[in-house]
Amino acid sequence: MKKIAVLIMFIMPLTAFAQNVWEKPKDTATESVKEQEKPAENPNAKYLRGAVPLVDGKVQWVLDVDVPGKSAQEIYDIMFKCLDDLTKSEDQLEGSCIALVNKQEHTIVASVREWLTFTSNFVSLDRAKFQYTLIAQCTDGHMKMTMDRITYRYEEKANKGTYYSAEEWITDDNAVNKKNTRLYPGTAKFRRKTIDRKDMLFETIKNMLNSK
Repeated sequence: MKKIAVLIMFIMPLTAFAQNVWEKPKDTATESVKEQEKPAENPNAKYLRGAVPLVDGKVQWVLDVDVPGKSAQEIYDIMFKCLDDLTKSEDQLEGSCIALVNKQEHTIVASVREWLTFTSNFVSLDRAKFQYTLIAQCTDGHMKMTMDRITYRYEEKANKGTYYSAEEWITDDNAVNKKNTRLYPGTAKFRRKTIDRKDMLFETIKNMLNSK
């Protein structure tokens, strides 16, 4: 009996150890199949329905930024420099400028004319003349900006140019299929590049307003 008891005492730690470290191996084939079954992310997701808002039938994006601790005049000064720099930057076209200001109401209107480039390489240069209006309204602790009156002039050399307004070219009905899964080929590049440009502008403005 003593030998049996000693043997049991010897085996018990080994059993406990085995229970702690031994496990059933994962079925790598099953895991691989599960990963493959995950639906691929739609590369157009950012540009589908809802990405181009309409206000009273017109394409318009609005940026609202809280700027704590800054007066309307301080925000106005920042925005004036920001928009002045924008209209004098690379890829801007003749006529791009700060068009109007209302110093009393701290409002700035910029008419922006620039190249919207789709592809640029040794083989080809595909771009359109892109025009839009930015209106910045500054108040104590806050800045509201609208981007609208968007137009494009395309392929000027080929046929004296084709004119498009955003309302007839990049809206949901004109640019996105009914299933909301893809963009129509003709308007896709205009919609993508316009949204990307708007995102870049708004992000730059937010960073400038919130920098110390």
